[in-house]
Amino acid sequence: MSVPSYDVAVLGAGIVGAACARALALAGMSTIVLDRAPIGSGATAAGMGHITVLDDSEAQFALTRYSQQLWDELAPYLPADVEYVTTGTLWIAVDDEEMDVVRRKHEFHLARGVATEILDTRGVADLEPNLRPSLAGGLRVPGESAIYPPCAARWLIEDAHRCGAVLRLGAEVASVKKRTILLHDGATITADQIVHATGAWTTRLFPHLAVRPRKGHLVITDRYPGFVRHQLVELGYLKSAHGNTLESIAFNLQPRKTGQLLLGSSRQYDVAHKDVEPHMLKRMIRRALEYMPALARLTAIRAWTGFRAATPDSLPLIGPLDGYDGHLLATGHEGLGITTALGTAALIASHLTGSVPAIPYTPYLPARLAGAVAHG
Repeated sequence: MSVPSYDVAVLGAGIVGAACARALALAGMSTIVLDRAPIGSGATAAGMGHITVLDDSEAQFALTRYSQQLWDELAPYLPADVEYVTTGTLWIAVDDEEMDVVRRKHEFHLARGVATEILDTRGVADLEPNLRPSLAGGLRVPGESAIYPPCAARWLIEDAHRCGAVLRLGAEVASVKKRTILLHDGATITADQIVHATGAWTTRLFPHLAVRPRKGHLVITDRYPGFVRHQLVELGYLKSAHGNTLESIAFNLQPRKTGQLLLGSSRQYDVAHKDVEPHMLKRMIRRALEYMPALARLTAIRAWTGFRAATPDSLPLIGPLDGYDGHLLATGHEGLGITTALGTAALIASHLTGSVPAIPYTPYLPARLAGAVAHG
């Protein structure tokens, strides 16, 4: 019996793996996607779906901006259940110190062609009247959007399939030796190239990688259309997202197309279980009420958790894995996997086809963290 062989095998059917499969299939490469779980059921299902441009570093800005533009180009083709909507983002400042950050962010974005608007106390209140009064101000980024990640991942996989890609779910990888993949059911698959898009679980095959699971909680409310108009994010979110403390929380609230509100966010290292933890939920809700006391009148209907794949420098690992010929990584996106899925896929496809990438991929190459450890 012959062993199935492909140009590329993508391990992981989350949104990053789905985007990689689509990009590679569009490039004419025979592609198979393998996952032990349903499409988009891991970190993808635990993501808020905020497509945002961040500026913690030039490399982060380049990848998030490029990816955002790819999502905007794709938007007209997405089905209704992906819930693509341009909400805009409102970064909230509570004091003069944070208003200094607002001005710096505004200048940074302006210099790179991203439209932003500085708001004072009245401006924030006019746009989002349910926020607490007397906030110092904020930064509005009108062009940012949101999607429903599991359905986006499904559509990307379906589009990859239309281009010839093969999907195998319930396919748990037991081991990988060179270019041969052995599944737990005894099946064997070979591929010229293997793309590892398994998020925080990439270390199961490569324990030496500086990728660390970071647990997060989310809460969703009943339907309250118009209660919030923008994706709301406190400026302290950046410190929470890029810090190394074992536990942190920040106010992050997203209006869904359904009228529901999605509330985040929390981050925890060194927690292995997926259980919803009451103490983290209480901290998240308490923080949210500091910014928006009116949330106390709303009804939450569900809470859940997921694990983000974090790296020491807050940049993903994209590209060839040194010492493992034919293996590429597409992991370590932490809380930006939804935003950067399309950009990551484009970089992977550029590498494998030899085309010139739209942005330099050197800052994301795994080799930069050679010798780093996950808790570093």
